[in-house]
Amino acid sequence: MITLIDYGAGNLFSLKNAFCSLGFLAKTTRSKREIRRAKVLVLPGVGSFKKTIENLKSFGILEVILKEVLEKKKPFLGICLGLQIFFEESQEGDTKGLGIFKGKVKRFRGIITPHMGWNQVKILKDSKIFRGIKDGEFFYFCHSYYAPLTPFTVGVTNYKVNFSSIILKENILLTQFHPEKSQKAGLKFLKNFLKIC
Repeated sequence: MITLIDYGAGNLFSLKNAFCSLGFLAKTTRSKREIRRAKVLVLPGVGSFKKTIENLKSFGILEVILKEVLEKKKPFLGICLGLQIFFEESQEGDTKGLGIFKGKVKRFRGIITPHMGWNQVKILKDSKIFRGIKDGEFFYFCHSYYAPLTPFTVGVTNYKVNFSSIILKENILLTQFHPEKSQKAGLKFLKNFLKIC
């Protein structure tokens, strides 16, 4: 069973359908008990950085997520804002993040925002997550803020600047793009994630 974390925003319906199309059961919850019992956790991100952090805290599930992911090493997938909140801070609302990765999430400047539509992901490091996915594959993006490159960045995308589009550290997999909206390549990516789990 895949547990989708409901913090009051996020593309839960299409993500749930994507997992179901792969033959996996997925449920949505904000129950701390169910999050603790989950085998695989997914945090879809839609909305603002500040509101996401506030909601996770107000629902009392932020600390539970961190304990399950960081201490118990539970497989975790964070999407879009689910990637950005793992950094130290964001220009969006000048809000502090979780600080798991160093750096600041910044707004795109001098270019049309949001960065919406299809763009390529350049593979930086070999990983099982890319099995059957070619270097330069197109995925679907929708965001106005971007995360810097890190030592754990395995996929990079360019939209005037290079930014982290895939980060992989042990049990934590983060994507700036939306795999659930990325058609065949996105479903392949999700399937690879579940196989790794």
